[in-house]
Amino acid sequence: MERIKNTDQINWYPGHMKKTREMIRENLKMVDAVVEVVDARIPMSSRNPIIDQIVGNKTRIMAFNKSDLADQRASDAWVTYYKSQGLYAAPMNAMTGGGINKFYSLLTVLQDKQNENRQRKKPLRLMVVGIPNVGKSSLINRLTGRKGAQTGDRPGVTRGKQWLSMENGMLLLDTPGILWPKFEDPKTGKYLAYCGSIKDQVVDIADLCHDLIALLSENYGHLLVERYKLDELGETPLETMESIGRKRGFLLSGGRIDYDRIARTVLDEFRSGTIGKITLERVPGGDR
Repeated sequence: MERIKNTDQINWYPGHMKKTREMIRENLKMVDAVVEVVDARIPMSSRNPIIDQIVGNKTRIMAFNKSDLADQRASDAWVTYYKSQGLYAAPMNAMTGGGINKFYSLLTVLQDKQNENRQRKKPLRLMVVGIPNVGKSSLINRLTGRKGAQTGDRPGVTRGKQWLSMENGMLLLDTPGILWPKFEDPKTGKYLAYCGSIKDQVVDIADLCHDLIALLSENYGHLLVERYKLDELGETPLETMESIGRKRGFLLSGGRIDYDRIARTVLDEFRSGTIGKITLERVPGGDR
């Protein structure tokens, strides 16, 4: 498989995504609210812009998944921002269950509001949407208390459509991850790749790591220094990358730097939160 040398060129739009978009539009009238799952580390780039077009004025809850890996201060700012846009927001970790109780409380409020003037009370019906690999299936499994949907570490592992019963009696409509034809901002593709929503096999991971180090150096340079026991950051991202390689002993024959090994390590440790709690995006107009 040929790798993308320039991460600005990252793009995707498999044929089944068009079908998924149409399916979401058709089933929207069957639900009371939409749960949009995003990665708390990239709350803007992990959103699909066409969801706004499809969902319209339907009640929406932003599920900030993997919030335990994100910078708390930045997450608070994002929650406030999305609330100002008329959207509900709920930080959580679908894998561990962190924040789920508050999420349930929010759903109960919405259900009570929906049933306020009804003689016959009905359970809240939800549709869960989100791009691949943001933890949508993990959230569904957490809410239903069973392995109701496939999960995996590969983007796009969820398939098909199914109704699932939640433990509190509410209903979930699962849908496959939905992407979009074109990234309006080249940074979006990079951010998704940093977090693993785009397969490493289709990008040059050394270039990707270089760009990630450049980004982390702006706001989280102290975490790089601490994690990799550096004396200081390099004057350039490449120098920092090479310093990490020397400190870790990632060398090839003749003392050459093993850039791919450095890249795999840094990317894995960023994604797992080993480097620290990091949010790559700031709210529009906010401080970097």
